[in-house]
Amino acid sequence: MKLQTVYGLSGQRLAGQLKAYLPGVMVAVLVALAAQFVAEHHGAPAMLMALLFGIALNFLGEPGPTAAGIGFTARTVLRFGVAVLGARISVEMLTSLGWGMIGLLVGGTVATILFGVALARLIGQGPRFAILTAGAVAICGASAAMAIAAVLPKDERSERNLLFTVLGVTVLSTIAMILYPILTNALGFDDVTAGAFIGATVHDVAQVVGAGFSISDTAGETSTLVKLIRVSFLAPVVIVITLVWQREQTRADGTRPPIVPGFVAGFLCLATLNSLGLIPETLGAFLAGLSSWALLAAIAAVGMKTDLRNIIKVGGGAIALIVAETLFLAGLVLAGISFLEFA
Repeated sequence: MKLQTVYGLSGQRLAGQLKAYLPGVMVAVLVALAAQFVAEHHGAPAMLMALLFGIALNFLGEPGPTAAGIGFTARTVLRFGVAVLGARISVEMLTSLGWGMIGLLVGGTVATILFGVALARLIGQGPRFAILTAGAVAICGASAAMAIAAVLPKDERSERNLLFTVLGVTVLSTIAMILYPILTNALGFDDVTAGAFIGATVHDVAQVVGAGFSISDTAGETSTLVKLIRVSFLAPVVIVITLVWQREQTRADGTRPPIVPGFVAGFLCLATLNSLGLIPETLGAFLAGLSSWALLAAIAAVGMKTDLRNIIKVGGGAIALIVAETLFLAGLVLAGISFLEFA
């Protein structure tokens, strides 16, 4: 009898949570659908559309029937989307590139983050903001920004900084999608080299695919492969950031965050299963699509939780920082590819 009572109370609690979350989650999903529709029919980046639509619906994030679900989507659905990204990664993918290219990608990621932190100190930007922007630029754009923001200590500027970073890397990715194929053609790169450059420098996966396949199928396949290798760096970078900021988070709320956050553990587990060939191709494609939709809904929810007036307050220094990080990565990869060609 007692056991039935416990299960009954648990069921009622779960039903209550679902009822509270459902309106906000449905709003975020509808915004994601609208963003994807615009992206497919008008060629605009889906992430950017979801972000802008979310900002326009900012009032829905205020206390009311949709607030709880929007918060849940911006927090829990976001982590789920990042975790499921792991199904696209495998060890075979890493080894197929060759150690020279892998070394360049690892070096580019580390150097870009260190450059961002150093430059931020010079121009008066905080270290958290520097890690957020540099990590997004170095790894995989908006997805990396959301994953890194999930483990950084929170303050009153956290959501504003995340929204600015997502907006910044998405706009810069779109510009790069147009300009980088022209640049690789002017430099006389063959299709494989052009694809490697685009995959190693453009921030978001969608824009990498767009830029690569605008050159040729070979360039598109190479750029996508290189980009997915960069995505695989997300888990170790998030773990390092968690370790670096662990003490500060302990002082702030009295608890110690896990060394490996749950969504990172999920990412690593799925990557391991995929490396062992235990994820069928059909399931892998489904999980990739599920991850994209989860992240799209999450960024729409983040937009709804943030006031546009707060984004404007980031100032010129923040814009200069993210642009400088982008140019630094492009220059470093360009020099590295030239070295590998002549080595």
